[in-house]
Formats: sequence, structure tokens, C-alpha cells
Amino acid sequence: MNTKLTIVLSLIVSTSFAQLKPVSYQDKDQKLSGLSIIPAKPGTGKTGILILPAWKGIDDHAKKVAEELSKTGYYAFIADIYGEGHYPTDNKSAAEQSGFYKKNYKIYQERIRLALQQLIKSGANPNEIVVIGYCFGGTGAIEAARANFPVKGVVSFHGGLGKDPECASDSAIKPAVLVLHGADDPSVPPAQVLAFEDEMRKAKADWQLIAYANAVHAFTEPAAGNDNSKGAAYNEKADKRSWEHFLLFLKELTSH
Repeated sequence: MNTKLTIVLSLIVSTSFAQLKPVSYQDKDQKLSGLSIIPAKPGTGKTGILILPAWKGIDDHAKKVAEELSKTGYYAFIADIYGEGHYPTDNKSAAEQSGFYKKNYKIYQERIRLALQQLIKSGANPNEIVVIGYCFGGTGAIEAARANFPVKGVVSFHGGLGKDPECASDSAIKPAVLVLHGADDPSVPPAQVLAFEDEMRKAKADWQLIAYANAVHAFTEPAAGNDNSKGAAYNEKADKRSWEHFLLFLKELTSH
């Protein structure tokens, strides 16, 4: 092949597809390492999506979501909640680490806030930000709303909805809230759902909760298998429906 043609084709490929790039940042002495992706063709509103990963930290699923969003013109940043030296290696350590942040929600909120700063530094419009999260990250998205971060909205995919008893405030929640929930998720019992709905009403939030039939925890995660009896399993129909509901939410809130 002609050398000049090879160079041209290489340039076309490199400029047509955005890539995830590591970003180092800090929470005091703790080193954090997130991933940023800038769209090859940003939308007119330069909307940014902060992605909060599941309980094992940044994983292939979070990366895939960021890449998909980038293809349609969104800036995306995957947050590092745990920090270097604290990444879970198995389910036990993931439960311990995520449990710490669920209990110490203010620390969780701070890690989210720092990640939001990195998303904006990458070029996203600070007035056009949405936070999304999966499982443990879905819990974090709700915490971002409770903290009233300056974002348009938050989206929880099969996240926990419980509120720490010490967080007694029922002040107004400003970001719009979308909860995409597995109707048969054993980790989010009906009582927790009802308490969350009551919380949203008291906070006068603009909220939606969509429950998917026959779906349990982790219904967007193909790696979870397809055995609902284990309490966590992939559900293709719920995965596709939740993604469409998420995109509709984005369209309603942002000027992308």
C-alpha cells in the first residue's frame, strides 16, 4: 500500500474513534485513577456523563458504557471511588469496600464530587452534566442527588436505594432522579423502595422509578450470568429497555 495512503488512513482511524485515557487525580493523600473519553464529534451542548462503576471498581462494563456514550457525542468520565491500593480483588473485599462508602456516605459524595471536576476539566459543559451508576455506583448516583450536586440529573441502574439513618435531612432535591430497578432484586426489598419513594416525595424531587419484570440485581451485566435464583443475573430485555429509558431521560434534560 502507498505510504501516504497508509498515513491518511491511520489519521482517519485515529480521529474517528475516541479512546479512553487514564486520568490521575487526588483526594488529599489518596491517589485516584479514573478514565476519560472525549467524543470525536461533541454534541452541541457538550453534555458530560459521570459514570460510577459497580462494587469492584472500574470494569469492562463501565468502559463499554463510556465508549458507547462517546460515539454519540457525550463526554464521559469513569470515577475511581476506591483509589490506588484499595481495589477489590474478590466479592468479599468488594463488599467490604463498598460497604464502607455506603456507611460513610459523605466520603462517597466527596469522591464523586472530585470525579465531577475531572469530567468538567476534560471539556464537558458544567451546566450539562448527568451522573449515572451501576449497582454500588447506582447508590452513588442517588447520593449525588442527595448532596444536591450541580448536575441536571442522576440515573441509578439496579442500585441500592437505602438512606443512612444519620442523614436526617429531607431538604429539596434539585437534580432530576431516574431509578431503573429490577422488580425482583433481592438486595433492594420492597420496604426500601417504599422508603425511597417517600423520601423523594418529601424532598419534592422530580423523580421516576421504573421496575422491570423478571429482573434481579445486575440486570445490565452480561457477566452476571442468567440464573435469577442467584439474586444477580443479566436480563437482555431489561438491559435494552433501561438503556432506552436512560437515553430518553438525557434527551429531556440536556441540550445535547
